[in-house]
Amino acid sequence: MGLIFRAMGRYSKAVALSIFIKLLATISELMLPYILEYIIDDVAPRGNLRSAILWGLLMFAAALLCRQLNVSANRRAIYNAHRVSYDLRQALFHKTVNLSGSQFDAFGLPSLISRMTSDSYNVQTSVQQLQTLCVRAPMLLIGGVAFTLVMDAALALILIAILPVLILVVLVVTSKGLPMFNRVQQRLDVVVRVMRENITGIRVVKALSKTEYEKRRFAKANQDMTDQDIAASTIMAIPSPLMQLCINGSLSLVVLLGASRVNQGVMEPGVILAFLTYFNMITMGVMGLSRIFMSLSKAAASANRMDEVLRTESDQRVLLESEALTPSGDEFIRFEHVNFSYGEDGKDSSGFVGEQREKALTDIHFALKRGESLGIIGPTGCGKSTIISLLMRFYDVTDGGVFVDGRDVRTYDKDALRSRFGVCFQNDMVFQDTLRSNILFGRELDENEFRTAIECSMAAEYIDALEDGVEHEAAIKGANLSGGQRQRLLVARALAARPEILVLDDSSSALDYRTDAAMRRAIQEHYGDATLILIAQRVSSIIGMTHILVMDNGACIGYGTHEELLKTCPAYRETYQVQMGEME
Repeated sequence: MGLIFRAMGRYSKAVALSIFIKLLATISELMLPYILEYIIDDVAPRGNLRSAILWGLLMFAAALLCRQLNVSANRRAIYNAHRVSYDLRQALFHKTVNLSGSQFDAFGLPSLISRMTSDSYNVQTSVQQLQTLCVRAPMLLIGGVAFTLVMDAALALILIAILPVLILVVLVVTSKGLPMFNRVQQRLDVVVRVMRENITGIRVVKALSKTEYEKRRFAKANQDMTDQDIAASTIMAIPSPLMQLCINGSLSLVVLLGASRVNQGVMEPGVILAFLTYFNMITMGVMGLSRIFMSLSKAAASANRMDEVLRTESDQRVLLESEALTPSGDEFIRFEHVNFSYGEDGKDSSGFVGEQREKALTDIHFALKRGESLGIIGPTGCGKSTIISLLMRFYDVTDGGVFVDGRDVRTYDKDALRSRFGVCFQNDMVFQDTLRSNILFGRELDENEFRTAIECSMAAEYIDALEDGVEHEAAIKGANLSGGQRQRLLVARALAARPEILVLDDSSSALDYRTDAAMRRAIQEHYGDATLILIAQRVSSIIGMTHILVMDNGACIGYGTHEELLKTCPAYRETYQVQMGEME
């Protein structure tokens, strides 16, 4: 709950005003039965019509005031709750995009999504209730008890006697419910993950006729979450009927004893009517408290999950020059005996428990001068893309060093380091926006550079054929573009800012050989001063590279030029012969 109160602190004055107005509204509501009792027992017996009308108008004014104050307080509470929820989502988003690769992996994308959506909604609901129900319910309970004590202490003691029992029930149930709601949110993470996998891979699911299988898999995840939610909600629903039973039993005693006292002439009839109304208010107050504890239990579990992300300290601080490694050469890009794994001893570098994994990279060593090119080739999962992740410091090396322009990458500000790159990742993202916006990506770029980028990426071939050209709207994830069109668009994005280091990660797999070759020639002609790193499955894409790195199972099994590797690396020679044979 600490996160919720810290988030509300920014709007403390607005929240205090909302609570104050709600307090006034509840006081007005509590006055109504008291005025009614006075009219019945004191005004009516005197037969003074004018006095009865004045007191009736006063009662109507109190009811109207109560209504207007409640409307005002509720509106303010809703606004404040939405502002708090907005701030938390913003903070959570900012923290999420700045997580290191290992921290992001530890939380998991589905969990981060559910924390930003369902968890933030639970917190929003709680903030709203803290300003409304958390004021009204205790006030109705305390105020109702106070007014009944003033009217008739003997009858009021009946209710007071059961209050400790009611409070104890609520506290015990809440202590049981909080961890259960935390487990509900964890089950929701699984539901989001399965749903996301199915939506993302819907074509594969349909193509392989696995729709029914995926339905069963989702049904299981959904059932697990539903069962846990039912269990938690059932526990939290226990106080309500128990409270109702105790209060109704007490109310029956009040009516019986009250009627007896009226017959004895020691109590006025209006007091019983007022007592019934106050008991109804006290009942609403107690039931409100039950709802508050249920809502706060959910909110506390959600707030803890959000706070877990917000309190996560970066595991990638910027090192001082004195703390950093010094390269043994002066090349522009240099990897020196790099080892890396996605988590060791069951934990990743952020301290989160995960499955124990083998090394993703073992003793990777290479160097590139400014303007040179490196082709990386190898089977799927051999660590090619991991090299790029270390170069751009999405992850930190386990051993060894990665250097750019003579400096350990850990000494760079991340934005300063990554601004030197133009990157087209494998399966990169096309946003639902115009083609121009997808290429510019929020950057102010020269129109000539923009045009050069789409021409060199061969994207101009299809963009110019569109009726609206670069203003054509791309669908979500580029669903209205072919695979080759998406790849050329993404290469244009990487080229547009004329980067110092150009990284193309399997960015031509959907292109035919002729288009791929034409694109590489155009990039060499217009962006030849950039240091190029190209990850490919085709030997034809990397034949002309200054250096070629052959990978297998996270290790370098060959390094050199195309001609050198044909002589020294059997795996490369075999791949070349197979692929060139296929081309023939």
